[in-house]
Amino acid sequence: QVQLVESGGGLVQAGGSLRLSCAASLSIRSINFLGWYRQAPGKQRELVAAIRSGGNTNYADSVKGRFTISRDNAKSTVYLQMNSLKPEDTAVYYCMTITNRDYWGQGTQVTVTS
Repeated sequence: QVQLVESGGGLVQAGGSLRLSCAASLSIRSINFLGWYRQAPGKQRELVAAIRSGGNTNYADSVKGRFTISRDNAKSTVYLQMNSLKPEDTAVYYCMTITNRDYWGQGTQVTVTS
């Protein structure tokens, strides 16, 4: 059983920055896949960024060059640094991992105003 707790969401103006954190209830050192997803109203949940245990990352085209995912194994925490935010980044952001099955956090709201 893995519990994921997101934090760091909020209200920000376009062009601003936020850093999301996802704290896991157990060590993430051996967990290969850690990802951030988002879901905007009326839209499907989409993968924003993912990081593997070897440090390899991938990003949605819409956030490349603006968002950075990172992991701190010692703190069992995954981060999503979001810069140059746009109104279309408004969504609930979820942390997710896969061990024996998928685990999801409760989500954190990010609202970007124009």
